Amino acid sequence: AEHKAGDVHGASGSCRPCVNCGHPSPTRIRMDSTDLAAVWLTLKLATVVTLLLLVVGTPIAWWLARTRSAFKGMVGAIVALPLVLPPTVLGFYLLVTMGPNGPIGQLTQALGLGLLPFTFPGLVIASIIYSLPFVVQPIQNAFEAIGDGPLEVAATLRASPWDSFWSVAVPLARPGFLSGAILGFAHTVGEFGIVLMIGGNIPEKTRVVSVQIYDHVEALEYTQAHWLSGGMVLFSFIVLMALYTFNPAKRKTR
Repeated sequence: AEHKAGDVHGASGSCRPCVNCGHPSPTRIRMDSTDLAAVWLTLKLATVVTLLLLVVGTPIAWWLARTRSAFKGMVGAIVALPLVLPPTVLGFYLLVTMGPNGPIGQLTQALGLGLLPFTFPGLVIASIIYSLPFVVQPIQNAFEAIGDGPLEVAATLRASPWDSFWSVAVPLARPGFLSGAILGFAHTVGEFGIVLMIGGNIPEKTRVVSVQIYDHVEALEYTQAHWLSGGMVLFSFIVLMALYTFNPAKRKTR
């Protein structure tokens, strides 16, 4: 049946939403409370994960940059494994490990902490493992670029290894820390497969932006999906622009 003019268009010619009209309702264009909750949860997750990754990844990066151990290659491969491993595979094994019959799951239950899957702490642990190489590798490269000279000079001035690390190595490796923090944050924001495997799709608890976009597309709510997806594209562009703009190594080659 054809639309009557009075059913769809008013005197001003503007479109009013109806069942048979292809135009979206203006109220459906804006993000709703579930979208905002997903954005907030994603930013919260990325912030917590980035801070913990800097704490966990720095000693790993320092060891990989300085050690001559025969295990360096194996440890480096384990750290870089999430780069080539499908997120669903990693998520599956984390789900099994943290489940009721897994070693971590049995430990958390014995400690009275319950199970980690489908909880925010479980998301944090999974995201740390998945984003680990994006933080470790830039910091490791920065430590390796320092060389032995500055540390040897600090040693001649009777600086302890601890003092040399914090007074010499860390300041000189600051670009690596900046790149690692930006990449770790951005990668956590863009996660989908592993957060869906470990966190599921629980509103305001584990539903992040990427999962929210998937829900909108599955429900044919393309307008809301456009808003969130466009925000992700803009965020990704800003992250890359920041990396290329504030990277001192890039500026020195100009």
